[in-house]
Amino acid sequence: MTKKVAVLIPCYNEASTIEIVVKNYKSALPNAEIYVYDNNSTDGSDEIARKAGAIVGYERRQGKGNVVRAMFRDVSADCYVLTDADDAFPAEIAPPMIDDILSGQYDMIIGDRLSANYSSENKRAFHGLGNKLVKNLVNFIFKGNVPDIMSGFRVLSKGFVKTFPVLSPGFELETEMTIHALDNRFRIKSEPVFFTERPEGNESKLNTYRDGSKVLLKIFNMFKDYRPLLFFGLIAAVLFALALVFLIPAFVTFAKLKVILSVPKLVVAVFLLLSALQSFCCGLILDTSAKRARQNLETQLNILLSIDAQRTR
Repeated sequence: MTKKVAVLIPCYNEASTIEIVVKNYKSALPNAEIYVYDNNSTDGSDEIARKAGAIVGYERRQGKGNVVRAMFRDVSADCYVLTDADDAFPAEIAPPMIDDILSGQYDMIIGDRLSANYSSENKRAFHGLGNKLVKNLVNFIFKGNVPDIMSGFRVLSKGFVKTFPVLSPGFELETEMTIHALDNRFRIKSEPVFFTERPEGNESKLNTYRDGSKVLLKIFNMFKDYRPLLFFGLIAAVLFALALVFLIPAFVTFAKLKVILSVPKLVVAVFLLLSALQSFCCGLILDTSAKRARQNLETQLNILLSIDAQRTR
């Protein structure tokens, strides 16, 4: 049975590049279906993509995360190539990555710009610094070793796509995907890829400061959701340390004079101790919920793989 490959291209006002992107993928992957989902473009990108041979869909809710959510929901395939519409990544890199996904070796292969030529090609101030900050934060918190967290080029297995709950509406999507894959122990591989900056006159839709702050907030929230025991445990440790700052002098004074000189400080210390205990207990409860969520995901994956195995018999 022939495996189905789908190329997914979110698109918002990419009239200058969408045609060449579609044609490049049709040439590199002649048996694949090319999907372009338009996100309220005003420059005729959808018609250009359709004439180039793409299957065109629409998502009216603005934001890349919203578009990818719709594509993951609507498109059924055995392997998915998710790429950008700005011709940043060469289509020729996809076939060997697809083979690795279809053979069952990996669930996600990431096109790693940072290990290739991104620093020399990137012309946007602070983007390189932001990428390194996000990479270091995510790998430290989630114990990963992914060199390019925010890459827009990914080759994905059906198991990952159909069990990944896309929650981000915008450019936080790539960070969310990477954290989800790391936390749920999906098999990840990174491949260096040569990155091409947008052509003159084609402006990036990503705002360095606004979208960068959203990515950092997403990391914070996913740290809380995916690692609740560590997150609330750290808060508990800080509160406990602050409580000791008030308690130790009070105990020293009481030991010498047999009297409590500062009742308000003692009250604050007790309040901090109770808050620390409450935070730690919240972490324990939420950690149990997070483990159950991982077990449910594993069950969904096993069911999906079982269905696919029966279809191929």
